[in-house]
Amino acid sequence: MKKNIKYSVVSAAVSLFMANQAGAANTWSEARNDAMGGTGVASANYGSAVLINPALLAKSQPDDDVSVVIPSVGAQITDKDNLRDQIDDISDEIDHYKKVLDNLTPQDILLNPGGTLNEFQSAAGDLAGQLEDLKGKTARATAGAGIAVSVPTSAVSLAFVAKAYAHARASSSIDQNDIDYLRNIQNSDAFAATQAANAVINGSDEITNNLNSTASGKGAIVSDYGIAIARQFDIGGVPVSLGVTPKLQQTWLYNYTTSIDDYHSDDWKKDKYRTDDTGFNVDAGIAADFGENWTLGLSGQNLMSRDIDTKDVRITNGATGVTTNYKDTYQIRPLVTAGVAWHTDFVTLSADGDLTETKGFKSEDDSQYVGVGAEVTPLSWLAVRGGYRADVKGNDSNVFTAGVGFAPLNTVHVDLTGLYGEDQTWGAGVQLGLTF
Repeated sequence: MKKNIKYSVVSAAVSLFMANQAGAANTWSEARNDAMGGTGVASANYGSAVLINPALLAKSQPDDDVSVVIPSVGAQITDKDNLRDQIDDISDEIDHYKKVLDNLTPQDILLNPGGTLNEFQSAAGDLAGQLEDLKGKTARATAGAGIAVSVPTSAVSLAFVAKAYAHARASSSIDQNDIDYLRNIQNSDAFAATQAANAVINGSDEITNNLNSTASGKGAIVSDYGIAIARQFDIGGVPVSLGVTPKLQQTWLYNYTTSIDDYHSDDWKKDKYRTDDTGFNVDAGIAADFGENWTLGLSGQNLMSRDIDTKDVRITNGATGVTTNYKDTYQIRPLVTAGVAWHTDFVTLSADGDLTETKGFKSEDDSQYVGVGAEVTPLSWLAVRGGYRADVKGNDSNVFTAGVGFAPLNTVHVDLTGLYGEDQTWGAGVQLGLTF
């Protein structure tokens, strides 16, 4: 645990993510719609529709050109317990504790027991306090990226998409016996002397092996590569668009669990903690226009359910010799979202709501999101956006979102987004697009 928790979770959800060629509450990241409360099922533009609702790909206008998104990237981190600072503190305490143990000598114990034992007892007490404060705390991060090439036609519209989403979670599992053991050293001169002598004879590992608390990091990266097909029909005078995206899906899972004094964020990426899987999945969507200003949409992401197991990580208790297995299962489930949008040339209002829960690791709680957003276009090349997203399950942070978009000559499109919410949640995204 030499680096703080901020680097631990962002390393998993961003660095791991980028290392595998890969934030978002959704299975996509798109800066315009992320700025509008994470909505987009009925309000996304045709150029980014393949990331959100492939049916909207068919809503291009006759004068719309080929659109390229290269790329859209976003990330979000939540650290309500300020774990990133406390990890630094406990790392310092463990280093100090080990240093005191390594410096113990028989002469110190025999000739200067008061000073030596006091230092040893003080270090044990400080470490016990840090473990107590760290107990039950977590931090998490999400990230997403996407590349899309959309080709609108009057008949069938096509798009190629490569997108990925990732999330990571770092947590601690503090053993109360560790705290009791350290407090016993702090408060009992006789017990402290016995443990100090044991460290001198057998080495400091004989003492640190009595610490059985663990730190863990879990991460998942899911990458999709697909081709979307969309077409618009007239049903009873109502323009209805249908879209489908068959896709190849690759998944990387990371299950890193180790003793709390041996946690290093860079170890997340080691092969012995990683599981790879490749399969097939499909996205689909529908959208209908009612009048000139109203659009209703329904999207289904990952319509084929898949369960993927992590590596089985085993940790042996140094004191008792008992081995504990740490294993989890990542769940890919259909995510069905309904959306509505009201739009004019000057303003767009949108609202989305998940009809199904967002799944992840079985050991984590599910979420279900609703969002609202708005976009105002005061100039042809400028858009200002804002929104709000909430988890109706109460397991993820509710956030406010905002962003701006620039479109000089309606050829280059640059979109920026930011978010901030409860539990020290923050995030940002950027997107570059071209039309030609």
